[in-house]
Amino acid sequence: MKAKSSLLYLLLGSTFALAACGGGSDDAGVTQSDTSSGTGAPSGEQVLNLVESAEIPTMDSTQATDTVAFTVLTNVNEGLYRQTLDGSLELGMAAEEPTVSEDGLTYTFKIREDANWSNGDPVTAHDFVYAWQKLVDPATAAPYSYMMEGVIANAAEIIAGEKSPEELGVKALDDKTLEVQLATAVPYFKDLTTLAMYFPQNEAFVEEQGDEYALSSEDLVYNGPFVLEDWDAAGTSWTYTKNEDYWDAETVNLDQINVDVVKETSTAMNLYDTGAIDRMVLTGEYVLQRTGDPEMHTMPTSSVFYLDFGQEKENSPLANENIRKAISMAFDKQAYADVVLQNGSIPANGLVPEGLARDPETGEDFREQNGDLSTYDPEAAQEHWEKGLEELGVDSVELELVSDDTENAKRSSEYLQDQLQKNLPGLTVSLRNVPFKVRLEITDSGDYDMVMSGWGADYADPINFLELKESTNGHNKSGYANEEYDALISEARTEVGDLNARWDNLLEAEQIMLEDAALAPIYQRANAVLQKDYVQDLGEHLVGADYSYKWAYVEK
Repeated sequence: MKAKSSLLYLLLGSTFALAACGGGSDDAGVTQSDTSSGTGAPSGEQVLNLVESAEIPTMDSTQATDTVAFTVLTNVNEGLYRQTLDGSLELGMAAEEPTVSEDGLTYTFKIREDANWSNGDPVTAHDFVYAWQKLVDPATAAPYSYMMEGVIANAAEIIAGEKSPEELGVKALDDKTLEVQLATAVPYFKDLTTLAMYFPQNEAFVEEQGDEYALSSEDLVYNGPFVLEDWDAAGTSWTYTKNEDYWDAETVNLDQINVDVVKETSTAMNLYDTGAIDRMVLTGEYVLQRTGDPEMHTMPTSSVFYLDFGQEKENSPLANENIRKAISMAFDKQAYADVVLQNGSIPANGLVPEGLARDPETGEDFREQNGDLSTYDPEAAQEHWEKGLEELGVDSVELELVSDDTENAKRSSEYLQDQLQKNLPGLTVSLRNVPFKVRLEITDSGDYDMVMSGWGADYADPINFLELKESTNGHNKSGYANEEYDALISEARTEVGDLNARWDNLLEAEQIMLEDAALAPIYQRANAVLQKDYVQDLGEHLVGADYSYKWAYVEK
């Protein structure tokens, strides 16, 4: 996400999000509908009841890495800008558009005079300086510190331990004036400020809480449309309530949003049908059960799911390229999408998703242009398997597959287990289904054979996905490293003068990474959503946080 993309990519990404909400249907028979067709007149009790599939792993904006935390953080906090319903930007904590130096490297923002934290403290330029310095400080060990690397001046050197956090290119000229010095001209810098890792933090409050900071809703302060209540680090439920001190509180219609973690689709459907919840995501055979339901629509996403291979685990067979290639080719993705998911998701034969970004010269979609790089081919899989076994000097392999503990994740794991064992003689796959937070911890440790992971775009550029396998990337715990790949990603990040050459570098990088079978793409997710017809203007986003509730309302 630190990489340089052209503004064109971002605009095209937003256009796709808008187009995908229009009419038509998909192969799963899920009607695509406009989810904001109301009259614009809230009526009745302004309360929503929602479900999530996983707990919130953290509410510290410098530590969050997942879609659940990003959605919550985005609705209770705000950066300099905010993403609107249609994917464009509106001013957030910034009172007005910044002044920008002639070379495009210095941005000067005025912070809103009426911007306050939920404890009554004013939001200041110092809050941004504190949070951004904290993000890049090696002592913080922030997984997303690289979000500022190559963007904010001196961030790369600070992360590498060569400079102090105080030398980051951000300063408070006074309480309400923030100056940002960029490492290079970044045409989409404003878009980055909508993301959680660019949010401010109230230094006095954070320091007062100490180790207790962000462990419960009481140990947090908020500057966004809602405040969080009734949550702690082990919580399986939480509540949003309208933040009356939010600068744009008059735009916020909902008084309260109640959220419960429900991991079984059958349970969520019962809650939906009895009116206990107002929205849910369907999976598997439940999609077919509701085919034709006027309350069902498809929500396209940029999320790609894949098997990540732990190559550094001691004596791991997955350090062998032929073993990885065999596994990558040994499961039927189309059948998986059609039979297991049944929600409009499509097979992924590359890491970069369809519809994310287009060639700056020809307008061709990246995925279409780079083609299918990792496909289902059981015969080729067996050839690689036999070569790999011979190279390892063994006739059998035992591997563990780690995945989430939701109903759909368990079915997915069982499908992959069956396919891999059937198509690769001598392979035994054991399953380990764990809570989402635990799965993230296992992935971060690098101590796994195979883990089912997913990545969704924070902004619309291929490097947002491809840098995940750069050897120095904080998210790359698998042990994959390729010097040529690293060089291509580094050049794409720093050389933005020739966008056509940069695009070619990204195409080549994906080809190299998947030729190495650094991971095994599975599917690009679409969500089949049931939503009550009285729920209006609940924002669904292709990039950044999945959902925005600022404009949502109930019309009964």
